[in-house]
Amino acid sequence: MLDRKFNACLMRPEDVSPSDDALEVVGTFNPGALAVDGEVVLLVRVAERPRERRDAFTALPRREPGAGLAIDWVANEELTFIDPRVVEIKATGDIRLTFISHILVARSKNGRSIDSVSATRFFPQEDCETYGVEDPRITRIQGPGLGDEYHFTYVAVSKHGAGTALASTADFDRFERHGIVFPPENKDVLLFPERIGGEYAAFHRPNPATHFTPPEMWLAYSSDLIHWGRHEPFHGGAGAWESGRIGGGCPPMRTERGWLEIYHGNERSATGVGVYSAGAVLLDIENPQRVLGRTDGPIMVPEADFEREGFVADVVFPTGLVDRGDVLQVYYGAADANVGVVEWAKADLLAALH
Repeated sequence: MLDRKFNACLMRPEDVSPSDDALEVVGTFNPGALAVDGEVVLLVRVAERPRERRDAFTALPRREPGAGLAIDWVANEELTFIDPRVVEIKATGDIRLTFISHILVARSKNGRSIDSVSATRFFPQEDCETYGVEDPRITRIQGPGLGDEYHFTYVAVSKHGAGTALASTADFDRFERHGIVFPPENKDVLLFPERIGGEYAAFHRPNPATHFTPPEMWLAYSSDLIHWGRHEPFHGGAGAWESGRIGGGCPPMRTERGWLEIYHGNERSATGVGVYSAGAVLLDIENPQRVLGRTDGPIMVPEADFEREGFVADVVFPTGLVDRGDVLQVYYGAADANVGVVEWAKADLLAALH
């Protein structure tokens, strides 16, 4: 494990007002993060569930395009409870979420505390977003012909499944949607901050229903950020701590040694969701398919109370990285409830990759 030079809980559910009187906030977590004009901008996922309780029934929220919030009440005897987040409708086998998510904008001058939360929120509004928008990752893509926009990917959840969509913004107040770029089931899409060989590049995580292999992260390439191809697997779980799930965490960062990717892994559990931890890999600048180094095991596991206790216990889920020179600030979701930040010495992390 890496030595935590600084560590704090930046945001908890009680710090955010619900978007509707019928809802309560149960999670503020998995923030996209980027340094913009000397401050850190966070896109924070906010998970909400219905306040009302009915004996022997479970409330399943959704937002229909043009119709707003709706809540389906389903008898418990008609459901199979998979974990605190997910139920299955017995009659059809369909999956539903017990909450619905949107995204808010927060800002920090020093990256160690929240200074402001914008009134602007990015709500579900498309058919592919009926059950929520989740887990944004922000990237400023540098290169000729590119403007001042910031692009972020996010998970769009609906009856069609969990796919990944793309949006952009110039000011984090107005947003333009570009639609689904990786269809269901696909999450953890991270854009590289510059073109590679003249093409855009991205990590992604297919989540097939039939598992012929342990979990894997994939690479893909695009000429326009919308249409993606040349899909290739490049990294799979190698240890017990990443045997259940594996996926991209923070958008990759260029270093003097290669692309640094901080990712998440999940250890299989016979009961419950299992433990989520963080690891890192180092990739060749010109050919990110080539792995130059990796950490022997996780560099971060749930330790603090706010990482071990929450909506889902024992989760650290890295989603944003800010380079402060000799120090790296990593922003992450903790226990599917809170926003955390940890600081590591860059030299310590690079030394752990071999």
